[in-house]
Amino acid sequence: MITTVTLNASIDKAYHMDQQVVGGTVMRVHAVKNSAGGKGLNVARAAKICGSRVQATGLVGGFNGRYLEQLTEQDGIVSAFGHIAGETRSCINILDERFSSTEFLEPGCEVSAQELEEYLEEFPRIIAQSAVVTISGSLPVGVPIHTYKLLVEMCKQADKPIILDTSGEALLQGISAHPTMIKPNQDELEALFGVSAQSRADVLTCAQRLYEGGIAQVVISLGGQGALLVCEQGTFQAIPPALTVVNTVGCGDSMVAAFAVGFERGMSAPDALVYAVAVASAAALSTRTGHYDPAHRDEILPQIELRKLA
Repeated sequence: MITTVTLNASIDKAYHMDQQVVGGTVMRVHAVKNSAGGKGLNVARAAKICGSRVQATGLVGGFNGRYLEQLTEQDGIVSAFGHIAGETRSCINILDERFSSTEFLEPGCEVSAQELEEYLEEFPRIIAQSAVVTISGSLPVGVPIHTYKLLVEMCKQADKPIILDTSGEALLQGISAHPTMIKPNQDELEALFGVSAQSRADVLTCAQRLYEGGIAQVVISLGGQGALLVCEQGTFQAIPPALTVVNTVGCGDSMVAAFAVGFERGMSAPDALVYAVAVASAAALSTRTGHYDPAHRDEILPQIELRKLA
């Protein structure tokens, strides 16, 4: 089983428009799709489509929190959330006729120290039956910046592979606990090191430093150029074929899901990279966040070019 952690979960509302969005006017929405949101919930849905049994955990509260749990269970995902007094946030994604995306993300409610302490006490029990754990997204208001570090340490104590996908200081703190894998994009990597990567060599230098610092697998997502991987077997890039992209929101989360499936199934790191890029590419062809058509994945998979760079 794969367990996904989403401390800052949300109700995601996708507004599908038949026309370009114009500010200062009344716009009619063609269709609305609600889903259990937050990066970890996107991971959970994609991993479920991959065929894995998935458990989603994190912090939820209020009417939105109850609704989120219902949506999670409707997707066939086991719900194992901790509960807080505040109301789970909502986030809006507007997709217009050009397939461009505009997101509005609420900050969410504050989590009390007692609520967090109770959740952390339960966390070892929640992950006990997991083959791999993923931790994704931002931290809620009131949650200390070192919390992901604590969760990574708990996963390691339980001998669980852990994928950490966050950014900024939360990523920096989490890295110090040496998760099995991290997956920053180039912007997040540059922010982490306080540099501007002018070339692919600069990106690889930063990734290599993270690997040498104790991260077993460092993945750098590159959008349409696929992803880089630095691991024990070497340095690799997986490049997808050219695609007509529909929606890029959540593609990185689908990539994390596929890597988690790779850990669960015992794939080699390079094979997992190819699989993850195929899943992320298939997700870019879907209007639904955290969703993809397995037929698209299977069509793309043999077209992925794997290059060994070092």
